[in-house]
Amino acid sequence: MRDRDLVRLHWPESRRSAFDTAMALDDRLADVALGAAQPALGAIKLAWWRDQLAALDTQPPTPEPLLLRVVSDLMVAGVSGADCAALAESWAAVVEEQPDPQPRGASLFALLGQLLGREAVPGGEAFSRADLARRSGDSEWLRKTLVPAAPRPVRPVTLLDALGRRDAERFWPPEPEATPGRSWTLIRHRLTGR
Repeated sequence: MRDRDLVRLHWPESRRSAFDTAMALDDRLADVALGAAQPALGAIKLAWWRDQLAALDTQPPTPEPLLLRVVSDLMVAGVSGADCAALAESWAAVVEEQPDPQPRGASLFALLGQLLGREAVPGGEAFSRADLARRSGDSEWLRKTLVPAAPRPVRPVTLLDALGRRDAERFWPPEPEATPGRSWTLIRHRLTGR
């Protein structure tokens, strides 16, 4: 079990499939960005994804299974191809010479917030830093980020940041996912926004 499986339980049942698709898209973009042999190659592949996602607003998807899921789960829920393309664009900041995880977190949170009918969702950086540290095995991604309490309607999204802050506080090595302590962090954040 992963943390996102616990976070998913806090989402409205009608939006869980869309949550899964948004996270699958983020995973694919992570594989492209972090799996490239050279940053320039990762940037080219991310540009392909950005263009394919943006094109969904005006034309049918290519027969790529994830693009088909984006149409059936995200676009049906009111997210545009341009919104998804912004997530691909934000991953480019991770593979730059001076990597910045903040745009990726903000774009993912904006996308997830739209699924809940919210235009502005604070945060994303703590989640992005902790996630990148786990994916790469590099603790340099971790550093404390101060985030104000989240308003109640967006807490299903900001739960991911609560886990990121927990990882930053414990630093390295990362604790296993989906532990009772991490579940308690989710419950506490859901109730208090902190």
